[in-house]
Amino acid sequence: MKSSFLSTVLLLVVSVSTFAQHKLGIVFIGNSITQGKGGDDGVPPPTHAVDYLKAQKGVEDVAYVNVGRSGSTTVDWLPGTGKYFTLATTAADSLFQQKDHQLLFSMKLGTNDSAIQGPNGAPVSKEDYKKNVQTIVSELLKRYPGSKVIIHHPIWYSTNTYNRSKYLAEGLARLQTYVPELDALISEYQSTDPGRVFKGDTKAFKYFKKHHVALFKPENGQQGVFYLHPNVEGVKVLGEFWGKAIKKKLL
Repeated sequence: MKSSFLSTVLLLVVSVSTFAQHKLGIVFIGNSITQGKGGDDGVPPPTHAVDYLKAQKGVEDVAYVNVGRSGSTTVDWLPGTGKYFTLATTAADSLFQQKDHQLLFSMKLGTNDSAIQGPNGAPVSKEDYKKNVQTIVSELLKRYPGSKVIIHHPIWYSTNTYNRSKYLAEGLARLQTYVPELDALISEYQSTDPGRVFKGDTKAFKYFKKHHVALFKPENGQQGVFYLHPNVEGVKVLGEFWGKAIKKKLL
């Protein structure tokens, strides 16, 4: 009798787990890449990420707001002094009202921080980059109890990138120093506030570096044709990278 009862309980637990329906409310924070500047059809990476998530088994609903802003740095997103933080909180306020949705902030910043000159605060040192990301994330976690943050690695750009802002090889080298800082920061959060901050996509950098001719939009710059923004196809690829990372860590 006892064995039969335990079997019934286990079956019920498995059934509930199997048919659990996930609901997410996502705020996408980023720069022109998140905004979708390279996608000429107007569909940015967050839309593709959400489409990917909605197609997954067990996902009931995904509400989202894309607050990516072209040219922005971590300096621009700092609470209190930055000019864009209120965009994130306004979006989060609307999604936070949906109590049955898990509030998630998806963040991808760093490209403009790494520039030699041009964007606000650039060049941002790896130490200040980590400090800025920590300030942004900590404020979001404090404002929205139960919320989670997933931080994606920045993606590759060509070493001759030079539009109104100057990036070049120095910028790309600096960008790559941000990655260990992000990983260290995420590990710190996992120790002090477990289950709330996650490492997102780590694969897109190498993938786009290898396939940039096919997946990036060629742009005319001060040192020839450069590659900075994913094109229509690349935007979809990037969105799916983000969607897969979110699925792996939160679903």
